[in-house]
Amino acid sequence: MDHTPENVTDEGERFFKELADFAPVMIWRASTDKLCDWFNKPWLDFVGRTMEQEVGNGWAEGVHKQDFDRCLQVYTTSFDARETFSMIYQLRRRDGEYRYILDNGAPFYRNGKFAGYFGSCIDVTEQRAVETQLRESQKLDALGQLTGGVAHDFNNLLQVIGGNLQLIAKDVAGNDRAEVRLDNALTGVKRGAKLASQLLAFARRQPLAPRVISLGRLIRGLDDMLRRALGEAVEIETVIAGGLWNALVDAAQMETAILNLAINARDAMQGRGKLTIEAGNASLDDSYTALNPEAAPGQYVMVAVSDTGMGISADLLEKVFDPFFTTKPQGKGTGLGLSMVHGFVKQSGGHIKIYTEVGQGTTVRVYLPRNRDLEDSIAEVTSGPVVGGTERILVVEDDDDVRDTVAGILSELGYDILQARNAESALAIIESGVAIDVLFTDMVMPGNLQSVDLARKARLKVPDIVVLYTSGYSHGALSHSGRVDLGIDLLRVCPRTSSGITEFS
Repeated sequence: MDHTPENVTDEGERFFKELADFAPVMIWRASTDKLCDWFNKPWLDFVGRTMEQEVGNGWAEGVHKQDFDRCLQVYTTSFDARETFSMIYQLRRRDGEYRYILDNGAPFYRNGKFAGYFGSCIDVTEQRAVETQLRESQKLDALGQLTGGVAHDFNNLLQVIGGNLQLIAKDVAGNDRAEVRLDNALTGVKRGAKLASQLLAFARRQPLAPRVISLGRLIRGLDDMLRRALGEAVEIETVIAGGLWNALVDAAQMETAILNLAINARDAMQGRGKLTIEAGNASLDDSYTALNPEAAPGQYVMVAVSDTGMGISADLLEKVFDPFFTTKPQGKGTGLGLSMVHGFVKQSGGHIKIYTEVGQGTTVRVYLPRNRDLEDSIAEVTSGPVVGGTERILVVEDDDDVRDTVAGILSELGYDILQARNAESALAIIESGVAIDVLFTDMVMPGNLQSVDLARKARLKVPDIVVLYTSGYSHGALSHSGRVDLGIDLLRVCPRTSSGITEFS
C-alpha cells in the first residue's frame, strides 16, 4: 500500500519534516537498507540525543536489552516482507528511566517503488500499568470466588469435627491417653479453622463487624504485642499524625493485618532492622486513581508499615497477593498472609499499595475510607466458664451434620432444642405456637425465605424472641460486601485471630 503521495519533491519532504516536529507522537523513518535516517523532534527530545547519534543503528542503544532481540526480529521480518508491524518495547528516556513504547511501522513508496519505512511511537507505560492492575484484580476476584466456596465448605466440616470432639470429651474424662489424643485433634481443628479464616479473608467473605474507630489509638495499643512478636533486634517507631480522621473498620481484623505486616517485615529484615508504622490522613485524587483503577477517589486514613529489609524484586511483586505464594522454605509460611490483608482491605472498601526497592526496603500502605462519625465506644469482653441454660432454642441449619452437631452441643449444656432444615420449616414451627426463646439460624439459607425475613416474621409472632445468626462467611441480605449490619448479632464459626499472630509472606 502506498503511504505517501507519488513524486514527493524535496520541498514537500521539508514541509513534512517541519510538520512532523510538531506532531504529538514520535516519528522515525528508515531507508531501503533498513537503517534509520531521520527522527522527528519529539523522538529526539524523548531520548535526549541528537540526530547524528540516533541515525543508522544508534537508536537501538536506547532499547532495553531484554527487548532488543525480539524488537530486531519483528522489524527485520516485517521489513523483508514489506508488511506493517506493531510492537511494544522498552525505550530509555532522557532521564534514564525505561518506558514502554508502542511502535507502529509501515512501508512507504515513491513513484511506485518501495522507499523505506515510517514509524510512529507513543509512550504507553501508564496504560500498561492500568491494564496489568485490572487483569490482576480480575484474577484475584476469580480466585476469591473459588477460595471462598471451598473455605465455607471446609469450615462446615471443621465445625462438625470440632463439635463432636467436644461432645466426646465427657466420655473420655479420666482416660489420660484418650484426653491427650483428643487435645491433639482439637488443636488440629483450631489450625484448620485458622486456615479457613485466612481463606475467607482473602475471598472477602469473612463476616466483618466494622465500627468507627481511631486507628491511631488502635496502633498505640499494639505496641507491647509488636515488641514481643518482633524481638529486641527490631527497632519500632510509630508516627501518628495529628488530627487523624476516624475510619469504619473491624478493629480485630485491622489489628491482625498490622501484626501480619509487621511479622512479614521482620522476616524481610532477617530479624534485625527498623520497622516504622505511620498513620495519617490522605486524599486520593483522579490522577492517582487513573493509574490505580481499583481505588476510588476520596478521603482516606492511611496506615503504612515500612521496613529496612531486602525489598521485593519486580517479578515477585506481581505475585505477592496470590494465595499460597511464598518465598519462605516449606513449612515456614502458608503464603496466605498478604492475600488475607488484601482481601480484608478490599472488603472494607479500602486500597492497598506496595512500594519497594531491592536492597532498600518495602512500604505497604493501607488506605481505609474516612468516616466522619464520632468514635464508637468499645465494650470490654470478659471470659469465664461455659454455662448452659434451660431455654428452648430453635436451630435452623441446612447442613444436616452441622445442625446435629450444634443441637448436640446445646443439649449437653441443658437447652431444650428444636431443629429445622430451612427457613420455611422454622417459620412453620414458630407459627404453630410452640414456645421458643431463641432463634439460632444460619445466615445463608436455601429457598425463597431468607434468614432476615425469618427473623422479622418470628419477632412479629414472638416479640421477645432472641435472634442469633451464625455463618462461616457472610453474604446476602444481612451484610454489605461481608460487612454485617448494625444490630445483627452474629456468632462467627471462624475464630477471630486478634489474640494471635498469623505468619505469612
